[in-house]
Order: sequence, then C-alpha cells, then structure tokens
Amino acid sequence: MSRERVPMGADDSGALDGLRRFFTLKRDVLVLSLAMFAFSLAFQMTSRFLPEYLVALGGSGVVVGLFGTVGNVISAVYPYPGGAVSDRIGSRYSLTLFGLVSTLGFAVWPAAPTLGAVSVAGATVRPWAWVFVGLLLAQAWKSFGLGATFAVVKQATEPSRLAAGFASTETFRRTAFLIGPVLAAALVGLRSEFAVSFRYVLAVGVAFGAVGTVVQHRLYDAGEDSVGASFEGVARIRRDLAEMPAALRPLLVGDTLVRFANGMVYVFFVLVVTRVRGVGLDATVAVAGLSYAVDLSPAALFGYLLGVEMAVALLVMAPAARAAESVGLKPVVALGFAVYAAFPVVLVGVPGTPLAMVLAFAFSGLRFAGLPAHKALIVGPAERDAGGRVTGTYYLLRNAVVIPSAALGGYLWESVSPEAAFAVATAVGAVGTGYFLLFGREFEAYA
Repeated sequence: MSRERVPMGADDSGALDGLRRFFTLKRDVLVLSLAMFAFSLAFQMTSRFLPEYLVALGGSGVVVGLFGTVGNVISAVYPYPGGAVSDRIGSRYSLTLFGLVSTLGFAVWPAAPTLGAVSVAGATVRPWAWVFVGLLLAQAWKSFGLGATFAVVKQATEPSRLAAGFASTETFRRTAFLIGPVLAAALVGLRSEFAVSFRYVLAVGVAFGAVGTVVQHRLYDAGEDSVGASFEGVARIRRDLAEMPAALRPLLVGDTLVRFANGMVYVFFVLVVTRVRGVGLDATVAVAGLSYAVDLSPAALFGYLLGVEMAVALLVMAPAARAAESVGLKPVVALGFAVYAAFPVVLVGVPGTPLAMVLAFAFSGLRFAGLPAHKALIVGPAERDAGGRVTGTYYLLRNAVVIPSAALGGYLWESVSPEAAFAVATAVGAVGTGYFLLFGREFEAYA
C-alpha cells in the first residue's frame, strides 16, 4: 500500500516553531500545555535525583534497582486504568484527580526523613520506603493521565492540526526537561548536605504540582469532554497483539533490548557522578573582566549535566528528522539506539573530570536524534484507523518486558560492581542495535 510522503520536519521543526504553534491553538490545548509544563518540571526536578536521596536515607544499590523496577511497573500498568477513569468521568475531572494525587506524592518525599522508620506487623519500615510510597502517588498525573492528555488534544484540535497540537505539548514538556534539572541543581547547591538541600527541590516540586492542578481545573473547558465510554478489556489487548503489523516486530525486539539495557542503569547515572566518580566543580570563571568562584557539589553538577543533555537533544531532534527524509528512518533510529547502548560504558569509562562528564552527557543527548524517526517508524506501518492501538500495543509489550531491568542492574551494582552493571547494559544494548540493523525494515514512504 503506497503512502504519501510527508516531510517530518513540517510538523516537528524545533522548539521555536513549537512555541509559535502554542499561541495559535485552542484554549484547552494551551491549558494542557501549561499543566504539562508544570508537572514535567516537577518530575524532572525530582525524579533523576531520587536514587541519590534513597541512598542518603539508607538505601542500598539493590533498593535503588527495585525503585527503578517499581517505576517501570507503574509506567506499564497505570495508563490502562487511567484511560478507563478518563473515559468514565471526563478529561477535566480525571486530570484534576490525578494532579491532586501526584501533588500528594511530591509532598510525601520531603516528609520521608521526618516520618522515619516505623514498625508495621513487627517489621521495621525504613525511611527510604516512603520514597516508594511517594512514587506510587506522584506518577498518577504522568501515567494515569496519559490517555486523558491525548484525549484533550484530540477533542480540542481540528484533524488537520492534530500534529501541531501534539507538537505544542511535546515542546513544552521537553523545555521543562531542560529547565527542571538546572533549577534543581541551583537549589541543591544551597546546602552542603544533600538530604537537606534536596528537600528544597521537593518543596518546589510540590508547588509546581499544585499550580498545574489548579490551572488545568480552573481554565479547562469540559464542554467537549466525551464521557461514558469504557475500556474493552483484556480481549481487546489480545486482538491488538495478534494484529500488530509484521514489519514492526524487528523494531520492537531491538527497541526492547535497547530499553532493557538503559533500564538496567538509568537510575544509577546520578550515583556514578555523585558517589562512584565524585565529580564536582571548583573553579574560577572570568567573564567581562570579572572573576567568579564556582563551587558545585557532585549532586549540583549532575543537574547541570542533565541540562546539557537536554539542550543537545532539543538541538538535534529537528535536523535528524529532516535528515531521515534523505537517508530513511532506519539509519536515524539505529543512531539513537547506538548512543543508548554506548552511553553506559562511556559514562563509567571517561576520566573523572567535569569536562569529561559534560562531553559524556552531551553525547547522551544525541540519543534523542532518533526519537521523531522512531515514532514515525512505529505508527507508519499501521492501517489508517489503527495507529493509536498499534502504538499502545507496542509500548505495552516493550514496557512489560523492561520491568525487571532496574532490579537486575541493582543486583549487579551491589553484588559485582557498578562497572559490571554498566558493561552488561552496553552489551545488551549492542545486541539490540545489531538486531535492528540486521532485520529492521524501513517504512516504505522513506525507502
């Protein structure tokens, strides 16, 4: 079946175009974009630092790995019941409910040291366990609300402008990915003891969650909400699995292996910088004839490194999408997979200097180059009216398999060594990348 070739850059041409589109879209999409920015900022300020917080509260490498696995379970499980709730009560009220629950989760995290160790049925629950409780709540808006956010954009946007609607919300989400860790780094630097300074970050996260909840509830117009439909159940999932296009299977296998590899070590990136390498920054910077002393703790430097990573990501996504029009989707996706696979050994192998860490995280940002092409390669082979189901099935399968990855990484980190965990992750990622290069199929519109 032939398809009209649509330039990818036309719908995703960078942050400035996304901001321009933002101000020309309907009110509900604008409101959703603002709420998404607030919640994404709260997540990015807090989530990447939580493994360090767990260790500061007495958790081990195994605990950090289990924390990552619980996050994987939430990402795989929450969207389905969240979508059912959204269909039943409408997008406005479901997003408000999920926002309140998420904000409560953000509030549990700074309270963890105060709540301390408690005894439940004769067993002692350590302070770090409250971080898990907070995670179960804080992920509500992001994961439960996934279906509702898609519904808002679809309901409020003309079919011809649907891509622009999603481009707007995605631009604001990625911008928050850039700002959040940098803001967190500034707050972490206020006190020398991480467990204390990070509570400032968490307090700001609570504030952003509350603002996002209020904004979306007060400004969102529920007049176009569709209410009353229900989720079809497990039978629908089974049919979708059976009907997945054959062309997607090599991509799914390769992607799952690459994401499994990343999941093994993702939650440990902060610990490599703060504890394994202990890389901070103590230097004097001269600007316009004036000298400034810069003294960053390893945790604060990590926040700025994440900012570097996302800045590179925002710069490369649009050019890579345009390049795919000339070279095809498959090479661009493979480039992203290769960076995913290589980054673990790069991170533990580079010299323990601030410059080397900056270059390593800049390299990591290149993995986002394949993101637009990857999404196009997923939905491209689908029939015209089945793109949503194909995408949902794809991510359900991938996320389900990736669930135990962080627990395996935590076991290797604690029982063998951090270097072993990261080396195994790169090996798994390399297998996934190689499999996709050998058996992956190009979307015919780009062949």
